[in-house]
Amino acid sequence: MLGSGLKLEHMTAQAKELAVDVRGLRKQYGDVVAVDGIDLGIHQGEVFGLLGPNGAGKSTTVEILQGNRDRDAGEVSVLGADPARGTRAWRSRVGIVWQDESAPAELTVDETVRHFARYYPRPRDPEEVIGLVGLEAKAGSRIKALSGGQRRRLDVALGVIGDPELLLLDEPTTGFDPAARRQFWDLIRKLADEGTTILLTTHYLEEAEALADRLAVIARGKVVAEGDPTALRERYGTEATVEWTEPDGSPRTERTQTPTRTVAELMRRFDGEIPGLRVGRPTLEDVYLRLTGQEDAR
Repeated sequence: MLGSGLKLEHMTAQAKELAVDVRGLRKQYGDVVAVDGIDLGIHQGEVFGLLGPNGAGKSTTVEILQGNRDRDAGEVSVLGADPARGTRAWRSRVGIVWQDESAPAELTVDETVRHFARYYPRPRDPEEVIGLVGLEAKAGSRIKALSGGQRRRLDVALGVIGDPELLLLDEPTTGFDPAARRQFWDLIRKLADEGTTILLTTHYLEEAEALADRLAVIARGKVVAEGDPTALRERYGTEATVEWTEPDGSPRTERTQTPTRTVAELMRRFDGEIPGLRVGRPTLEDVYLRLTGQEDAR
C-alpha cells in the first residue's frame, strides 16, 4: 500500500494527464452512504458521462469536485488542486451548470451574461455565448419572462462564459425540447474540440451515447461499470433479441447470446425467407438498466 506521501506524489504525477483524479471518494449523510469509495480518472479534453438513477451519488460527486461539498474520505485532484482548498483563481478555471437555476429574475439575458462575465479573468464574448445557447432573440428579455427551457439555456451560458478548462454539467438539458437538446450537443462538441474537459451527468441515455468518450455507471454510491459506450454494450449487453413470425401468424421472440446461429436455424426451418425477422442488439439503455438493477422496470 502506498504511504500518504507516495500516494500524493502518485496522484500529482497522474494529474499532469488527468483533469480529474479521484480515489476512494466517500460521503455519508447520517446513516446513508451517498458515495461509497468511488474512483474516477477523467483525461484532459475528454467528455466523460456519469450515469445513475436518482440518489446514486452523481450530484454529490459533482458538488465535491466543484468544491461546494466536503468529502468524508478519499483523495481528489481537479485541475491539479484539491477542490476543498480551491483558490479563487482555481475556481475561475471550473465552470458548472447546476440542476437549479442561478440567475436573478429581474435582469435581462444580456445583462446577466455580461454581469457574470466580470467574475472571470478571461471570459468568452457575452454576445457569442448568448448565440451559442440559442438565446439571441431573447437577449433583451427579462429572465422571469423566459420559458423553463430558455432559462436552462441561460444556465448553460453562465457555465461557459468564463471559458473554463473543466465544465461540470449536472443534468444540463432537463426541460430542453429535442431541437434545443441537439443544439446543446453541438455546443458541447465545439467546447470539446477546443480542449475543454467536460463531466456530464444525465438521465438521457441517447445524450450520453452521443457525447461521451467514456462513461461510468454509478449505483448505490459505487461505480459498477466504466468504459466507452461501445465497450460497455459489448461487455455487459450479452444477449441479442431475435424476433420472427411463425407460419400460423403468431409472433415469436428469443433472447440469445448467439443470434447468428439462431437465424441460421430459422433459415433452415423456413427454407429461406424468415417472416417478420428482426435482430436487435443490446442498447446502452439495456446495459444501464441491467447494471443499475432496473432491468424489470422496462
